[in-house]
Amino acid sequence: MSHSLSTADPVPVSAENPGRPKTIKTFGVVGAGLMASQLGLLVADKLRIPVLISDLSADRVSAALHRMRGHLDRQESRGRLQPGEAAEIAGLIRGTTDPSEFRGCDAAIEAVFEDQKTKRNVFRQLEESIGPDALLLTNTSSLPVTGMARGLRHPERVLGFHFFNPVAVLPLVELVRTPFSSDAALFTASDLAVGLGKTAVPVADTPGFVVNRLLTRLFSEILAEIDMGGEPATVDRSLEPWDLPMTPLHLIGCIGPAVQRHICDTLHRAYPDRFGRSAALTAVVEAGLPGFFDENGKVPPAALILPPEPHEVDPDRVRRRVHDALAQEAQLMLDEGVVATWGDIDRCVTLGANFRPGGLTRLLAT
Repeated sequence: MSHSLSTADPVPVSAENPGRPKTIKTFGVVGAGLMASQLGLLVADKLRIPVLISDLSADRVSAALHRMRGHLDRQESRGRLQPGEAAEIAGLIRGTTDPSEFRGCDAAIEAVFEDQKTKRNVFRQLEESIGPDALLLTNTSSLPVTGMARGLRHPERVLGFHFFNPVAVLPLVELVRTPFSSDAALFTASDLAVGLGKTAVPVADTPGFVVNRLLTRLFSEILAEIDMGGEPATVDRSLEPWDLPMTPLHLIGCIGPAVQRHICDTLHRAYPDRFGRSAALTAVVEAGLPGFFDENGKVPPAALILPPEPHEVDPDRVRRRVHDALAQEAQLMLDEGVVATWGDIDRCVTLGANFRPGGLTRLLAT
């Protein structure tokens, strides 16, 4: 079943010079959630090429197209787009529930649920339609990209291409290469990132990559304090002297407690000695709460666990704990070759997590 914001059909793909980045003339997005919608809008706006967005549900596809058109109309009404641009960009975006329609795409990115089996199935299905030299990208935030590529006929064109929310605002893309990835795919993906106005930082295929690994280590220390009996709001305020863009618990609310618990579980499986599973975070998720705070900034009773022994929070001690944990994790990433330099780490947290200029280096010096 096919839906459309316009009657425009995808532009046919032409052969490319293998010595240069492949020109992306049509782009596919698998998934019709909020992140997928943002990705589709970014590509259509920045590259002005046809974009195909898909989902298993026709209703979800229709809802995504409606949401995207509404966003474009609001941007135009606020003067952020020129008159007529909203209709122009919307006219480039089509929706479908038929995977075979991806046959004309030069690149496709999956932005479905964070589940390895689901993502592998998406790529296997895409391979049935998409050309053998088309890029296959994943927006996974923490899962191993190598596992998604393994078993495909052309694993060399699979890369991690991890954007940060909100996609239109945060400039970072973590560019994740697997042992299968070809230089040609990496070159084309890097060129694509530039065209989208993003800074691509090459990172190794390790759980959490850079930004989520560091943020989750920070969250793990904060949540451990709460699990041990620290009052959540007091623990959360302990890092205020660092002038972070957001306190840890408020950031978990923006990410989504269920999403963050999934990332915590992924990192706990990889590094159980440093990344814990939090009873407090589990309570928030199982209660269906949007975060640790309600609309009045209070911690709802459902988010409060019965601690083993409530204790008074010492903000200085909490800051020292988190400081030492972040310093350790960053050094481990360098030792493991996740990134090449401290400068890469600083770029990642500045461009992807909105840390102040100087990134983690500046923070650890405070």
